Amino acid sequence: MWNNFKTTILMGSLFGLCLGLGYLLGNGKPSIMLIAFLLGGAMNFIAYFFSDKIALMTMQAKQIERNDDSVLWDTVERLSMQANIPMPKVYISPAAAPNAFATGRNPHHSAVCVTDGLKRILNQQELAGVIAHELAHVKNRDILISTVAAMIAGAITYLTHIALFMGGGRRDDREGGNPLVAILLMVIAPFAAMLIQLAISRSREYQADRAGAELSGSPRSLANALGKLAQGSRRIPLNVSNAQSNMFIVQPLTGKEMASLFTTHPPISKRIERLLAMES
Repeated sequence: MWNNFKTTILMGSLFGLCLGLGYLLGNGKPSIMLIAFLLGGAMNFIAYFFSDKIALMTMQAKQIERNDDSVLWDTVERLSMQANIPMPKVYISPAAAPNAFATGRNPHHSAVCVTDGLKRILNQQELAGVIAHELAHVKNRDILISTVAAMIAGAITYLTHIALFMGGGRRDDREGGNPLVAILLMVIAPFAAMLIQLAISRSREYQADRAGAELSGSPRSLANALGKLAQGSRRIPLNVSNAQSNMFIVQPLTGKEMASLFTTHPPISKRIERLLAMES
């Protein structure tokens, strides 16, 4: 319920931003406001129904069946049954950076994706720990808020470019340009980061770690997996936007600026410490 409320707030903020941008750029003209209204509605529709598909497409992920990777498929199927949730669709991304994420609107419309890099460095028990972590996100309905938040942060960046093109670079002999647009451009990136930080609580990763460890039956295997993934992510940047980083099991090193603004994961050392403490 709380995640649904936060999703509503995020989508309402995006809609309001579209209307505000339309007002600034069009000086309140009805035709421009109508375009802004339609744009806001379209972005919210896409964010709710298609943000998961966009996330998977960004990762070039391909859906698999059991005969494509029986170990991965059987792991997802077995743990889904133990978690008493519908089995998500299973995807593999060709990315060399080791990582994983879950996405979708709800447990009945969900997907789990792992990268080739992850498959190369984890053993079967560690893989089970990672899958259990992602299924915990699915069961707790974390996936909608994280996927929509990533989509909205990207949309805000897109709206920034619109503002720059339509208003920031335009000159008026009498007024010397639109200062409101310039101010908007100065605050837009921190605003996007703030939305992500407010919507995505770091505590959800601790909760998913605990639930995943209980589901897989091995806190140490998940702890070992997190250590390997963190080390691998430091060596191999992941080609995704900073706004999408909240979706992954470990914070990916994107190799792009402003990554610190979008840090939504607690320190790996703390997560590993808590997992190992579950064994005592």
